[in-house]
Parts: sequence; C-alpha cells; structure tokens
Amino acid sequence: MQSSVDSTQRAFNTIRTGRANASLLDKVLVDYYGSPTPLKSLANISTPDASTILIQPYERNTLNIVEKAISLSDVGLTPSNDGSVIRLNIPPLTSDRRKEFVKMASKYAEEGRVAIRNIRRDAIDAIRKQEKASEISKDESKDQQDSLQKLTNEYTAKIDSLLAEKEKDISTV
Repeated sequence: MQSSVDSTQRAFNTIRTGRANASLLDKVLVDYYGSPTPLKSLANISTPDASTILIQPYERNTLNIVEKAISLSDVGLTPSNDGSVIRLNIPPLTSDRRKEFVKMASKYAEEGRVAIRNIRRDAIDAIRKQEKASEISKDESKDQQDSLQKLTNEYTAKIDSLLAEKEKDISTV
C-alpha cells in the first residue's frame, strides 16, 4: 500500500504548478540508440530560478534528440536550444490550466486509491481462503479483515492529504 502512495506522489510530481521543478521531466523518455531512456539518465537537470529548467546533456551529440523528446512529450513546454544546453521556460498558469491540473491530480489520486483497494481485496481473499481451509477461526478472520480495513483507510487518507496539498500548490502559485 505504501508503494501505491509513493507512486501517486511521483505522479503528482509530474504535474506542473507554475514553478520550475526537475521532476516535471521524470516521464520523458529519449530514444537513445534505439532504446527509450529516461531523460535524467542522459542529462543534468537543474532549476536555476523559479521559472526555468536547465537541461545539460552529458554528451553534446544527444542535444538534438533530447530536445526532440521534450517537444514530443506531454510536458507542454517548448525547449530552446543554445548549442550546449536546453532551457525550458515555465509560463505562469491560467485559471483554466490550473483547473485542468487539479482534475489530473484528482485522477492520479483515484488511481492510487483503486490500487490500495485492489491490495485490500487480494488480502481479504487470502484471509477467506485461510478461513475456508480451517487454518484460522472465523473470529481471527473477522479481526484480520477489520485491521486490514483500518490500514486501507489510513493509506487512503494519506493519498487524500497528498491530493489536498497538491491542489493547494497548484492553486496558490
């Protein structure tokens, strides 16, 4: 369940808030010698100020393919290449774009909640199989299911708090 929360947090990190953040490029894959390679494996990514992301490829000959990969990605930013580094300027968000990002964050949060509920379902099935095989009593089964539900509620609340934090971050910038 914790890995579902972590995965949801990583998904939230890819949503643009108006401030430059290197994690916006986490999902960008570059076609490097025929294989999709994460951008952070091919370049140094930094944020010199609040509205700029600076990408400096480790190999100068990969500059154009990195620029192309960013252009084709769903990041929504236009790269500018000066021959040695790529700059991404982060424009301020419009209110419509903010609403769109809040919806995207809600979708990611719901995916995380569904993953947690699927884990709960699988665990309950395992508990019921143990009860059917007479490995545990009905009371033990009920207690384990109750504790599992409490754990599920706890992790779902973590995702809800991450969502509230991300919505606040998107709305206030």
